[in-house]
Amino acid sequence: QVQLVESGGGLVQAGGSLRLACVASGSISVINRMDWYRQYPGKQRELVATSTSAGSTNYADSVKGRFTISRDNAKNTVYLQLNSLKPEDTAVYYCNADIRSSNSPILRNYWGKGTLVTVSS
Repeated sequence: QVQLVESGGGLVQAGGSLRLACVASGSISVINRMDWYRQYPGKQRELVATSTSAGSTNYADSVKGRFTISRDNAKNTVYLQLNSLKPEDTAVYYCNADIRSSNSPILRNYWGKGTLVTVSS
């Protein structure tokens, strides 16, 4: 059973920083993409940052220059460093990944349960 578990959310003042982590666990053979999304109340999830196993990254315009996605492939972990936080960054942040488990020939998409980031003004 593959699982994604996020951590690192919390309450921070505007201008502050947080580091989110997402660990993939279970019988994992291959992890392709590992991405971060966020969701505001009553809104659809939006893509924040993407990373591939080869090290390519992309960011939403709203977070470019402030957020950094990185991966530790040996630990099946993706991080999101959030700097210069703004109140409008307040949201639940979700990890999303395409993973092939050791007992399956195909990649499947998985979501974590999310971690709440609250930025006070």
